[in-house]
Amino acid sequence: MFGVGLPEMAVIAFVAVLVLGPERLPELARQAGVMLRKGRSMANAARDELRTELGPEFADLELSDLDPRTIVRKHIAEAMQDDERPPPPATLAAGERPPYDDEAT
Repeated sequence: MFGVGLPEMAVIAFVAVLVLGPERLPELARQAGVMLRKGRSMANAARDELRTELGPEFADLELSDLDPRTIVRKHIAEAMQDDERPPPPATLAAGERPPYDDEAT
């Protein structure tokens, strides 16, 4: 989660207790939880509205599918699966010349 481990979380919690005090900390944690739930419900509502507007062919749409990195990974994986060329030999036989492509130079 965001590259934060247990020691970092302990330091953050300790600083929060020192700065905010133990009497205000539970109320602030509750408010943060409420805000997180509201944000998550807003994101889910936006996703559902997008699915509804796009129609039934996009019923399985996930917002993570719209990430450019995911799209590129998906297309590269498909291209690698579609590539049916045999892999080059690991070593050349004695006296065999390496492959040369006139169009590549």
